[in-house]
Amino acid sequence: MVKERLCENYPLWMVLVSNLVSISTYAIGAFIIYNVGTIWLAIYLLYIIALEMRLLKKSCTNCYYFGKMCAFGKGRLSIMLFRKGNKKFGCRPITWKSIIPDFMVTLVPMVAAIGLMIMNFSWLFLVLPIVLFILGFPGSGFVRSRLACNHCKQRELGCPAEKLFGKTRK
Repeated sequence: MVKERLCENYPLWMVLVSNLVSISTYAIGAFIIYNVGTIWLAIYLLYIIALEMRLLKKSCTNCYYFGKMCAFGKGRLSIMLFRKGNKKFGCRPITWKSIIPDFMVTLVPMVAAIGLMIMNFSWLFLVLPIVLFILGFPGSGFVRSRLACNHCKQRELGCPAEKLFGKTRK
């Protein structure tokens, strides 16, 4: 088995690709929710911001990449907003139940698009949930497995996501 090269700081192209998937997911979701109503769009965007801030504060501040360029660039962002955490990164276990809020960023707009399509059929609202699904699940999975986690030093030090998603390594 060939060991992947671990990154001290991720190359900019990896950060851009990783964020392109997330930002595209957010943008498509926001467009769909906008078609439901502007109040719902505001709630959706506030929800995304809350999730991102929670990640930066609870996880990034305790990560090896705090102040460094991780696969998503959030290590550099978190140092601008928060102080270094004092907890071990892997001490907070991640379960399928704990990541439901993250899945909602994709699932809620998908359901909304189906509702919009039922009320007034549009090819756009047929295609967008499919694109959203591809970005949100296989796309995000590819980014995390091939770009982010494969080269992550924190994974080697202990990562709760690795325990949930990773394959047993010998």
